[in-house]
Amino acid sequence: MDLTLDENIFIKLSFAAILGLIIGLEREIKRKPLGLKTCLVISIVSCLLTAVSIESAYFFPGDGQVNITMDPLRLAAQIVSGIGFLGAGVILRRGNDTVTGLTTAAMIWGAAGIGIAVGAGYYWESTAGVIMLMLSVEFIPYLMHFIGPKQLREKEILLRLTVSEQKEIESIIAQIKNEEIEIKNVRIKDLNNEEYLVQLKVTVNQKRTTTNVYYSVSKVNGIRAVEIEGL
Repeated sequence: MDLTLDENIFIKLSFAAILGLIIGLEREIKRKPLGLKTCLVISIVSCLLTAVSIESAYFFPGDGQVNITMDPLRLAAQIVSGIGFLGAGVILRRGNDTVTGLTTAAMIWGAAGIGIAVGAGYYWESTAGVIMLMLSVEFIPYLMHFIGPKQLREKEILLRLTVSEQKEIESIIAQIKNEEIEIKNVRIKDLNNEEYLVQLKVTVNQKRTTTNVYYSVSKVNGIRAVEIEGL
């Protein structure tokens, strides 16, 4: 392998590291499972394997008697399927049946794709891809909170209410609705101490804080204790 080829691969690896750094910083700032180091490793190694796969296809042309043909992107295809194991590792299922980590898993897949694109020599295309990724996860959701449908301007909150009187449950739910809180799901459970657990999945305006919802629910008559979970 000549010096020019060595320099070309070094440039590709450096470029992939820079783009992976951008993706990693975005996740690191948000304190997500996919951090800076993980993104760098994924982008650099994906780029390296792609470059090696392409160069190897032409480095072994045969000896004149046996014609060796290789798919230049064979390794790159395995990267796309293999990266799914890392993506599955960051998807979590919480006790309240909510799933988190899907965006982070998609960013892992994206970092691998960026590395493959750089390894194949698509510098401008991979740069445009990173820019579009950043716009998609940062700017577009923020914009949708102002001009998007009502559902995109709301956030979901989980309420767990301890109630002592069974006959007050319907009245409590009605009072909560009067506080500009939309109830999506209701779950009622009998407790051992003759009390009742009322679990509500509600939606409120995105601008409304979780503490504000807590204060509004706490003043509802008939509730002995309030537990709230939300952003």
